[in-house]
Amino acid sequence: QVQLVESGGGSVQPGGSLRLACTASGIIFRNYRMGWYRQAPGKQRELVAAMSSGGSTNYADSVKGRFTISRTNDKNTMYLQMNSLKPEDTAVYYCNAIREGSPENNYWGQGTQVTVSS
Repeated sequence: QVQLVESGGGSVQPGGSLRLACTASGIIFRNYRMGWYRQAPGKQRELVAAMSSGGSTNYADSVKGRFTISRTNDKNTMYLQMNSLKPEDTAVYYCNAIREGSPENNYWGQGTQVTVSS
């Protein structure tokens, strides 16, 4: 059974930082493209950042220079370091895993709330 468990969400003031983590089980983690998505109330889910199995990254323009995605394959864990947070970053953040070359193997975590407010 595949599980993706996010942690690290919470409330922070504008300009603050948070670090999200996603720990996977039930998959061969190193074979998966890992990504962070977010969904704000009334909006569609959007890609925040992703990292391929080979380490290539891509970011939404809105978070470039502020967020950093990383992964530790021997711990089956992906991270998102979020700095200089803005109120518009408020959303539920979801972890996603897609097997490289087999996109039908596509899994989601349950989400973690990030609230940026003064």
